[in-house]
Amino acid sequence: VKEAGDGTTTATILAHAILEEAYKVKDQVSLRELKTGIERAVDLIIKHIESNAHPADGDMLDQIATISANNDAHIGKIIGDAFRAVGGNGVVMMERTMLSDTEVEIVEGVQYDKGLGKAHVVTNPQIKAAELDNPLVLIIESPVTNIKQIRSVLEYVIEQKRSLLIIADLDQPVIAALAMNKVKGNLKVNVINAPTYGINKKDTIYDLAMLTGATVINEDLGDDMDLIQPEHLGNCIKSTTYDQETIIQINKQTDEVNSIIEKLKADILKAKNPNEIVRLEKRLARLSAKVAIVKVGANSEIELGEKADRVEDAICATKAAIKEGVVAGGGIALRNASDDNARKETGVAENVLFKAIKAPYNTIMSNAGIAHNPKQVYDDGYGINVITGELVDMIAEGIIDPLLVTKSALRNATSVALTILSTDCVINNLRVDGSSK
Repeated sequence: VKEAGDGTTTATILAHAILEEAYKVKDQVSLRELKTGIERAVDLIIKHIESNAHPADGDMLDQIATISANNDAHIGKIIGDAFRAVGGNGVVMMERTMLSDTEVEIVEGVQYDKGLGKAHVVTNPQIKAAELDNPLVLIIESPVTNIKQIRSVLEYVIEQKRSLLIIADLDQPVIAALAMNKVKGNLKVNVINAPTYGINKKDTIYDLAMLTGATVINEDLGDDMDLIQPEHLGNCIKSTTYDQETIIQINKQTDEVNSIIEKLKADILKAKNPNEIVRLEKRLARLSAKVAIVKVGANSEIELGEKADRVEDAICATKAAIKEGVVAGGGIALRNASDDNARKETGVAENVLFKAIKAPYNTIMSNAGIAHNPKQVYDDGYGINVITGELVDMIAEGIIDPLLVTKSALRNATSVALTILSTDCVINNLRVDGSSK
């Protein structure tokens, strides 16, 4: 779920099924052979489903989001619209609101691939994120070794009662001093690391400066680290730092940024070197990206929590689908892969997995009250639509799963099952009379 944002139920069913099938053959094959065979079978299954993946676009985004939001077509349409509005370079994120309706707001913004550095900067424990509203932005390319180097900026931020986003590499004593001030309530601050790679580092840090209006401080270019002043600060509407990324919402793009975007488009057309084209495309994506904020509203706190969870799952699943494409849903992708590989493989260990991965499909059929023949072989991509009970082309019907979700569920389930098989025990919390023992 950390990788793909969805697929927990599938992973749970798969892990249980793998264990069930493995215990049936534990007297026929050694644990080592069982582990090796199952891992080999996982690679075969993933190769099969990857070969049958389709790109995700258009109305397919609505269908993916709808399925992940527990078949809520209204939420699915909202999230599909959000992804279409920001395009391939944009970002979709979620916020809770006090309003009763759920709506989408499109703002200018940039996605920066540096996440939380320290747990103490987290301001929203529910989503494990550090959020700053209307922060000032300090960008320093050289390492900051002493808190005195940014004292003037800190005094100004406190005086103005503003929050501060620092993009820089800070020595540990500096981080400790900022953390102490944050804990005491003297300062609202978030620190994220500066970019790290060569020419892309220069592009990224100066693009962030352009977008926020900050002045980059660089000792190698003659800037005095002891003379960092408030006039070097930029600003943004909001910054949200997650575990592995930061979303910076900015004010309207300047004429300077727009002119660079046009120049980058022209340079991409003229460039011949593949590496240079990739660099230019990444920079264009960074400067021209937008952020869609799905603002989730409800009529009660309980409803809001449940709805926000569904929206978050749907956003993650749609991102996963855009990233790697989609496969037939309803457990059919794994069932097809099982049938195809079982015809070619006869190993006891491999067949443990081939039998187990039919479990999601069988569970869905059982939950829908549909009688089916477990041994029936379907053409790739065909399965039962549980609403109509008819055999259909699943992707054409919009019954789809993100490829990344299916792959992640399979890998995670296999990992859990093999760990249990290896240790031959499970430690669990048993709840008795509402308490955990």
